[in-house]
Amino acid sequence: MSKKSYNIALLPGDGTGPEVLREGIKALTAAASSYKFSVNFTSYDLGGERYLKTGETLPDSVIEEVKKTDSIFLGAIGHPDVKPGILEVGILLKMRFALDQYINLRPVKLYPGVETPLKDKGPADIDFVVVRENTGGIYTGVGGAVQVGTPHEIATQVMVYSRPVVERCIRYAYEYTRKRNRRKQLTLVHKTNVLTYAGDLWNRVFREVGNAHYPDIRQDYNHVDACNMWFVKSPEFYDVIVTENLFGDIITDLGAMIQGGLGIAAGGNINPEGVSMFEPMGGSAPKYTNQNSINPLAAICAAGMMLETLGESEAANAIDKAVSDTLASGKIKSLAAGKMGIGTTQVGDLVASKL
Repeated sequence: MSKKSYNIALLPGDGTGPEVLREGIKALTAAASSYKFSVNFTSYDLGGERYLKTGETLPDSVIEEVKKTDSIFLGAIGHPDVKPGILEVGILLKMRFALDQYINLRPVKLYPGVETPLKDKGPADIDFVVVRENTGGIYTGVGGAVQVGTPHEIATQVMVYSRPVVERCIRYAYEYTRKRNRRKQLTLVHKTNVLTYAGDLWNRVFREVGNAHYPDIRQDYNHVDACNMWFVKSPEFYDVIVTENLFGDIITDLGAMIQGGLGIAAGGNINPEGVSMFEPMGGSAPKYTNQNSINPLAAICAAGMMLETLGESEAANAIDKAVSDTLASGKIKSLAAGKMGIGTTQVGDLVASKL
């Protein structure tokens, strides 16, 4: 149901993040105009430059401010002069945990006119969604190291899951599968033959919730290694996948590659009851900064995901169709940065013109 006015927090970030975000905003604004709602933007200078100047990553005051918005739109985080992990943990993970964005949603969709490395596969074959648990598992930071630097050094990183954390993710995935209404099949991906405790918890909750509340959804299971093989061999088999945090992180990068690369891969960090954050998956790509050569389509697709989550389904579908029509037109020669044949802003203009 349309709210008619939305307050969006912008996090342009580092490298090419501000450039792709601008084109995403262009699509959002065009869709808002066509579908009779308004979008209001507030920008925050989080990222490498701020950290290098002030030592700050994500101040608590900013978290409190964005909690009052309707959604967050992220460009990219990652700076060549900042040690890897500082910004990612200090901004992205902190935001994810503070706002309890417990679902990472990753559509894997091959658009017309886009090349995939998979032989004889087309848009009809590659169209599925990965629901990744986003706040638990091995990324919670439970673990430690002892006798560091000695021959007897030990390091631990523990996969931690409670039933409530698993169950809310699985319920979301079942609901999403029902709403998507495509093949009505939900595949659990784990490694139950080795991770016998955590895997058993996920598997039992998956079966119990499905049997009790979602008899219309077909249940399926893959070990994560088998899932990687089937992504390549038979991607058409999948509809919606639900998985834990680490496995989801890995398989969605493979998913990005079979849909044409990170230039077209968008994702959402979702709190179904709160504030969610949407982003292109390609990273900051600093070597392409200010060259008008980076692909903004993933950011534009992320804008569409944002509108879908906000309840503006018609506008979201229009953005998806505009991206599809733009790619089908043949005016974009490649999705790779510097090889598109037209500039970043021109791609954004093309999509916006179709809205």
